[in-house]
Amino acid sequence: MKNKFVKWLSLPYAFWSIAFIIIPLVMVFYFGLTTKSGKFTFSNILSIALPVHFKALLIALLLSLISTIICLLLSYPLAMILSNLNSKNNKLMILIFVLPMWMNFLLRTLAWQTLLENEGVINTILKAFQLPALKIINTPYAIVFGMIYNFLPFMVLPIYNVLCKIDKNLLNAARDLGANEVQTFLKVTLPLSVPGIISGITMVFVPALTTFVISEMLGGSKILLIGNVIEQEFTTNSNWHLGSGLSVVLMLFIVISMIITAIFDKDGEGSAL
Repeated sequence: MKNKFVKWLSLPYAFWSIAFIIIPLVMVFYFGLTTKSGKFTFSNILSIALPVHFKALLIALLLSLISTIICLLLSYPLAMILSNLNSKNNKLMILIFVLPMWMNFLLRTLAWQTLLENEGVINTILKAFQLPALKIINTPYAIVFGMIYNFLPFMVLPIYNVLCKIDKNLLNAARDLGANEVQTFLKVTLPLSVPGIISGITMVFVPALTTFVISEMLGGSKILLIGNVIEQEFTTNSNWHLGSGLSVVLMLFIVISMIITAIFDKDGEGSAL
């Protein structure tokens, strides 16, 4: 009786998965592997090799990699500080850090556009102090800034989650055995936090690679990432077949990221708080 009840409870999730995950994926693969006349083809996928598409992919990979590395360098020390705070301050700091994520993604990116534009807040302040203005908007730097700001929490939280689970007795034992702080970090803390690092890298790199809103708003449509190319094929050119084919290529990167995460984070230690 209990098993039947549990199965009935799973029906809404099954319906959601079929309607909003499986069916859209099937449609993407169908359009990506067919022509407008319905004939089977690999040309849509192979079009990633075209210079304009390949260049957009390389730029997206480069900016995503830079953003992920910076997020990791910023997040690890912050996660260590948060994990060492007492329970009361810990929860407050996590709330403050997660709070911006409750705001609409588009509004957060628009805020950065207001800050970075030529006559924006930052340049207005610099001019008030007789300092030279910064020309960041519509450059790769602005896109990287937007990626870091929007995706930084996705790096911090998995690492913080893993660091909180590390038994403090292991750290104390390492010190008792003569290890200094650096050796304790390199031999104990860092290896045990690898699942959180891999999970955080995946959660930052994948959305950064596929984004098109950040590059469109902060790059001024002057810097095309592969996400922008796909978005234009669907909306401007109405070429769902080519857009789906390029989307399938991006899915390969997502699958690779999922495999790497599964290898290094078998128990899902860095996936959730």
